[in-house]
This record gives sequence, C-alpha cells and structure tokens, in this order.
Amino acid sequence: MGIKSKTPKVNQVNEFKEIANNFANPLEIVREAISNSIDARSNLICLHFDIVDHFGEELFRVIIKDNGKGMNEDELESFFDLGNSTKIGDKDVIGEKGHGTKVYFHSRQVNLTTYKNGKCIKAKMKDIYKSLNQNIIPTYEYEITDSELDKSGTEIEIIGYNLNKYSAFKHAILKDYILWKTKFGAIDKVFDITTFNDYKISLKGLDVDTPEQIEFGHIFPQESDTANKLFEIHNNNAPDYFCKKWIEVGILPNFPHIKYQSVFYVEGKNIKYSYNPMLRRQGYKAPDDSYTIQDRYGLWLTKDFIPIQRKNEWIVSKGSEYTKFHAFFNCQNFKLTANRGSVEATTPEILQDIEKKVREIYDSIINSDEYAILDWLQGEAKGYDTVKKEKREYERRKKYALKQKVAEFKGVKLYEPQLESGVHALLMQLSILEPDLFPFEMIDYNTNTGIDILVKEKNNLSIDQSRIYYVELKNFLDKTFNHSFEYLHSIVCWDTKILDGDEIVDIQEKKRVLHIVNPESTTDHTRYFLDDPRDERRIVVYVLKDFLKEKLNIDFRPRQTK
Repeated sequence: MGIKSKTPKVNQVNEFKEIANNFANPLEIVREAISNSIDARSNLICLHFDIVDHFGEELFRVIIKDNGKGMNEDELESFFDLGNSTKIGDKDVIGEKGHGTKVYFHSRQVNLTTYKNGKCIKAKMKDIYKSLNQNIIPTYEYEITDSELDKSGTEIEIIGYNLNKYSAFKHAILKDYILWKTKFGAIDKVFDITTFNDYKISLKGLDVDTPEQIEFGHIFPQESDTANKLFEIHNNNAPDYFCKKWIEVGILPNFPHIKYQSVFYVEGKNIKYSYNPMLRRQGYKAPDDSYTIQDRYGLWLTKDFIPIQRKNEWIVSKGSEYTKFHAFFNCQNFKLTANRGSVEATTPEILQDIEKKVREIYDSIINSDEYAILDWLQGEAKGYDTVKKEKREYERRKKYALKQKVAEFKGVKLYEPQLESGVHALLMQLSILEPDLFPFEMIDYNTNTGIDILVKEKNNLSIDQSRIYYVELKNFLDKTFNHSFEYLHSIVCWDTKILDGDEIVDIQEKKRVLHIVNPESTTDHTRYFLDDPRDERRIVVYVLKDFLKEKLNIDFRPRQTK
C-alpha cells in the first residue's frame, strides 16, 4: 500500500471564534488596546467609550487612538490575521502571538485608520460576529492613500462591541482595570525603570462627559513614619497606617539564566483606602463593581511587569494574612495562556522554583526587624484599645453605680441586679441571710452550659438520695425561653412584663402559660406559675422585685449620694 502523509487541517472559522470568545472579560479589550499602542511606542493613548445612533439603533462604540508608529500594509494584515504577528521574537514588545486583537472581533464592525511613512490606510471589517456565527471568516476592505510624511498613529473604532452590552464600561471600573490589569498599571517605576514615565492615557467612560488623564504606572503608597510617630498620631489605629516596602531582584536558584524582580509592600487598611477608591468599607459609598481588600490584595505574578494572576496560596496556606500584602513577582519566563489571564502554561519546574523563591522572600519579610515593628504596633494598639474599653466600662459602671438601687436587710447591703450574674449574687446573699426563703438547696452553679443552678429539695437526705432539679436565672424574663422546660424546677428572675395568661415558648417549641395568683392576705405574696394542661408539674417563677418586697419588706431605692 505504501506510506501516506497528510498535513493536519485547521478549522479556521472555529479558531477565530474560539480565540474571540476566549476573552471572558469584556474589559480585556482595554488591555489589548494599551499593549498594542505601547508596542507601537505611543506615549498618548485615547480610550473613549460612548453610544452612537446607527439608523435609530443605539450601538456601543469604543474609540482607541494613539500617536504611535502606525501600520503599513503587512502590519495591517497581521492585525486582522490570527497567529500571524509581526512581533514574534521581539523581546521588547508585550504581544507576539497574534491573538490579542481578535478580542475586537467580538463586535459588529471595526473601522481602522492608520498613518505611517507618508501613507494612510483606511480599513473596514463589517458583520464580524454575524459572519463567524455563520461559519464564515469575515473579510476586510482597505485603501491606501498618501499622507503627511511626519504623521503617524492609529485610530480604531469598534461598533457594537461585546454584543452591545456595555454596563461594565463605567469610568471608575475602567480606570481601576487599567491600573491593575494592563501595561499602564505595570510596576516598572518601582524598579527605577523610566521608559514609560511620560506615557499618558485619555480615558472617558460611558458615565462621564470629560476625559481624565491617567499617568503611567501602578499606584504605590509612600512608606510610613517611624513606629513612635505612627502611634503618637494614630494611637490604636497605628497598624492601619503602617506601610513598608521590600524590593528584591535576582536569579532563580535552579535556573540561573532566569531573572526575577519582586516588590512586597505591607500596608495597613487605611493606607489602602487612601489610594484605592474601589475598596468597599463601612461609611463609604464605593463605585459599582467595587471589591474588598480580600478580593484584590496579596501576591500577584507579573510578566512585562503587568499583573497577571494572584497566587496567595504561595505565601499563606490559610487565613487572610495575605491581605496585609500588596506584592508583585515579575519574571519574563512566565508563559501565559492565550487570554493572558494565567501563568499556568509555564514549565512546571520553573513555576516550582519561583514558588520556592517567593516563599523565601515572604519568610524573610515576616522575620525582619521592620515587620516586627508592625507586630509591636499591633500589640500596643491592642493594649491601648483594652485601656480605652476598660475606661469606657469604668465610666459606664460608675454612672450606673451612682444610679443603682440598693436595699438593706439584716445589716447587709443588697444591690439591684443589672445582669444575670447579679441575680445569682443576690440569690446567694439571700440564701445565707434567710435560709428558708426558697424551698430548695443550691448544690451547683454553672453559667457556661445548660441551666444555671442544680438544686435539691430541702430535706435531711443526702444528695445521692435526693431528687435533683434545675433552676434557671434570668435578669429579665420574656416570652422566649432559651432552655427546655423538661427538667426545670423554678425560674428566678429580677423582673418580668409577661402578663397573666401569656404563653412562654421554650427552646423545643413547647409552650406553657403564665398564671399569676394574687396574695390572699397581707402576709401572703404574689405567686407565679408556668402551667401546661398536659403536665401536672408546675414550674414556679420567683420575680424577686415583687417577691422580696412582699415577703421580706425589702424595698430597693436609689443610692444616697451624700
């Protein structure tokens, strides 16, 4: 039969559709536009978003304009082609796969005008997404005319982008994306790289009328003052204003030809709030699509100094300790997925070596003298906060004590309870001063779990021969009872507003009715019972405020201040 050979075929339409749809976040058009303009050495980029009327239909429009080198005919072809990049092998550029501009194909129409070497090229691609869905590769038309020799740059108009869905293209969202996810938010400047220092973007989101000029570079805060100065100014909030920077550059341990650059900032939350308006926090109305510190901060891996992917698990195995960090690790040997959203295409051995190096840097930081300052500030702040709380509690308690009602019985001062613990203290005093006041004997007290007091009937029998019951203490008894009635002998409370005939429900949803029996004589007292018609056992309620006055003539009155 003989040996046969065939060249594998590529379904071109499916590849175009796959790449165009691979950009899951519609904002990625911003990243690709900025990367292409910077690769063209443009130092002024316009990104304007608006809605235009197209024969009565409102269409979302993206305008990208730069003053870069422009394109010639070959470069125009590369712009529209898939995988045919003129930048392949150029280490000084960001994009080289020929995939990025395909995000523009997620639209109805692309109009392009570019100037280079005295030529002007105008190109137009219509019905892009419609054609792809009909399994047709869209075509583009272009014409070349003469222009001024010194004129260069490119303007791209994208109409009906993202299937005409545009809610994400508000100004604050776009600006945040630019400063965190694009080359314009790159960390170059922290390493004293000045190549792009004079680069600027004119940005206008859908919800604003006036463009804003954005300067190149990710925003980093200034390092904070000394610990003593921080504490002097901010007291117990001092840790929230701490800011310290660590920079380390070097080569990977097992790959000495691979360089890295890293910067780790440790920042308090108020430092982050001072420069990042997208952070949600109490008392502040953040813009749409705002996020928390946990959502955004930690360790970012970067290529071309552009943040690509967070890897907080490399520095913290659990918990939210990573939120202190605003950290970046750059390596040009990261291999990115087609949509530039992940470094997982990198050789595993290189990734493992990078992870090990990141961990070494992290460990050296948290064991450094500078990081110890933050620990000291947190300790001082905690102590200061404790003192403040104690002072507030002291003032509150003193104020209450001056208003507290007291009574005297058998030469001993009794204090009106404020809490359940106060009811217990009063009950203990009464059991000593008037041993026969209650028909039970307390044998155990525990407020940690379950019912408060274990009691036995008053008799001459030992504990192991006696019937044992529970007694629950309440400062104020209400209709919802957070224990079971099942083993309950009595309830001792200071006061209640429950009326005769009202129902009380226990934790098992069982109900009992409160019955109040008025005194029959001047020597008698008001009696309270919780009854259940299906259970002959009555639960006695002692309302101490009334019980002590009627039984022992103990009347609590305001404390005398003189």
